[in-house]
Amino acid sequence: MPGERLDAEWVRAWWEQADAALTKLMRSFLPTHGFPPGHNAVMLATDDSRQATDALVDLTPIPSDLTTLYWVIGEASLPDVDSGYFIHSPATAVEHFREYGPAPIDGEPIALVFASDGGGHLFAIGDSGQVWKSTTASRSDDFEVAASSLQEFLEQLGRRIANQP
Repeated sequence: MPGERLDAEWVRAWWEQADAALTKLMRSFLPTHGFPPGHNAVMLATDDSRQATDALVDLTPIPSDLTTLYWVIGEASLPDVDSGYFIHSPATAVEHFREYGPAPIDGEPIALVFASDGGGHLFAIGDSGQVWKSTTASRSDDFEVAASSLQEFLEQLGRRIANQP
């Protein structure tokens, strides 16, 4: 596995930074863009989302970093960051896994889709710990490495939030 395991305290600190950057972005959004922002938030996990995480773990062996993320962050909706970013709730990840199965990524026996962007591209995490992005807005097409780890994916997302005009 590349790098160290994702740490819950690190995720909590990432959430605090992302939340502060979103607050700043929302204050400047209307004057900058000329129209009001959508609902942009990174929501902390709840008892319901943790139960859904347990259901996901029972359904399939998911990478431990994703479990760690879901124990801290329940989901994220960021329609106004670039073309949009969405970390799916664990309940949505369960529903999609049941309906579509794992993402078809060579060398990743179980790759679980956990996020998407506003263009319909999907993000999946595999046993390797790498985060993959679909090359098209389809689950059945190719995937390419988007980040070497879930922490790197979150760091990239945090920079996008902070640098959004």
